[in-house]
Amino acid sequence: MSKDASQVSPLAPARFPELPVIAGLKAAIGRAGFYKHERPDLLLMLAAPGTQAAGVFTTNAVGSAPTDWCKRALDAGRGSSRGLMVNAGCANAFTGADGDAACRRSLEAAAVKLGLAPNEMLAASTGVIGVVLDDSKIARALPAMELGPVDWLAAAQAIGTTDTFPKGAGAACEIGGAKVAIAGIAKGSGMIAPNMATMLAFVFTDASLPAQILERMLREETESSFNSITVDGDRSTNDCVLLFATGAAESPPIADAKDDRLAGFRAALSQVLADLAIQIVRDGEGATKLVTVSVSGAASDASAKKIARTICESPLVKTAIAGEDANWGRIVAAAGRADEPITREMLSVRFGELWAAKDGMVARDYDEAAMSAYMKRAELEISVNVGAGAGRARMYTCDLTKRYVEINGDYRS
Repeated sequence: MSKDASQVSPLAPARFPELPVIAGLKAAIGRAGFYKHERPDLLLMLAAPGTQAAGVFTTNAVGSAPTDWCKRALDAGRGSSRGLMVNAGCANAFTGADGDAACRRSLEAAAVKLGLAPNEMLAASTGVIGVVLDDSKIARALPAMELGPVDWLAAAQAIGTTDTFPKGAGAACEIGGAKVAIAGIAKGSGMIAPNMATMLAFVFTDASLPAQILERMLREETESSFNSITVDGDRSTNDCVLLFATGAAESPPIADAKDDRLAGFRAALSQVLADLAIQIVRDGEGATKLVTVSVSGAASDASAKKIARTICESPLVKTAIAGEDANWGRIVAAAGRADEPITREMLSVRFGELWAAKDGMVARDYDEAAMSAYMKRAELEISVNVGAGAGRARMYTCDLTKRYVEINGDYRS
């Protein structure tokens, strides 16, 4: 959790959701002491034999020891992973061979605790970059950690860094008549950008699905969830989303991701991932506004997404939103510098249902008073049309306030 837990984001949900029980899953929470103050910072999870897993990882070229480990473990085991260890307070990124060795030793110790082989373990770390993980702290914490039913709230709290509230989401569906549950937790507040953002997400289901199907669905659904959010445009070294399927629900075996029986599961998974992703934006460091930016009329969906991202990450746009100023000129300028095809004579901007610009110029019915009133809302929708194309995209962001500077200027203090 954050250094100042009293400053909970004004965009936070009213409460942590009631998440479903995932059959075949246990958890343990502890304190390794990566923080000076008293707080949980270590999470272990153990899934039933036969569990399958998949992951999507940061595209940051630096990467980290835990993301490297996960990629190798998933490849070597063909998705057969039963254990997860997550630590907060040390990213163990850009730490060379020493960091790799520390990651391995910590997982070996956790594997003994869980009764697994190390290659059945996956790892995730979050915190300061450039500091080697002190695995001795983890080794000392493990004996006191008791496995039991998953306390989702406590698990979500254990993995946070500058988060001001714990993030969780769940859903229920059916596969071939069998009832299936999905539950997930995430952390993230700053250093958030598309293509995996400092964000971690761990999603669990009791469905019986092979790793190759999990991976395909996870990659596809991540595109419209975690890869469609941005807080500050900074892509972390440690980001990952891991999806585990315990198989305990005894849903019918499925070998093809396009199987019609997966429609309900895919929709439920999409809902959970999107919910977690938007919660991360709601907790953007210093955020006071949740902003949805929709772009249409682009040359392609990819072009629309690039334009939307450029608008979402523009400091001028984000600070104007923080100041509750509908400065649509900054949005137009951001769209123009995305280096994507636009038709200036068709460029239009709408805030909610209020037109700011239309067909290449200020809207004839522009109403400054109505616009100012709209900008005071906590949740804003900005729609931008850039031409006559069929491409469209939606992204989520937040405003940029003085508090963001305070949090990040003080991060290592």
